[in-house]
Amino acid sequence: MIHHVSVGTNDIKRARAFYDPLMALIGFRLLKASDGAAHYGASDIVFSVETPTDGRTATPGNGVHIAFQAPDRETVRRFFEIGRANGGADEGAPGLRENYNANYYAAFVRDPDGNKIEAVTYTARESFGLGRG
Repeated sequence: MIHHVSVGTNDIKRARAFYDPLMALIGFRLLKASDGAAHYGASDIVFSVETPTDGRTATPGNGVHIAFQAPDRETVRRFFEIGRANGGADEGAPGLRENYNANYYAAFVRDPDGNKIEAVTYTARESFGLGRG
């Protein structure tokens, strides 16, 4: 079982401007912060962005990404839009990824430090205000 996941940043203020609204969108809140880190979760820390403790430059891993569960397709779309609006780069617009699953709806962005993150849902259809679909 995974306890928490952390990614590196070279600018915690810029990273918080990117992650604070995204984490709020998926139901996480800022649980703890310092000059070098921000820790998010619902009740326990599950995701952090931190400056490297060894003092070296933070770099993203090649082939590494973190996927966050979204409750519906609209949240995936908003995750992508908010990420892009706060300095993220497009790594895959919202849409079905049927090569994974017929209902795998996801979007991918890179944070300002180059870390790749994803929002994904398995909802089968749009809800259009009729409850989750």
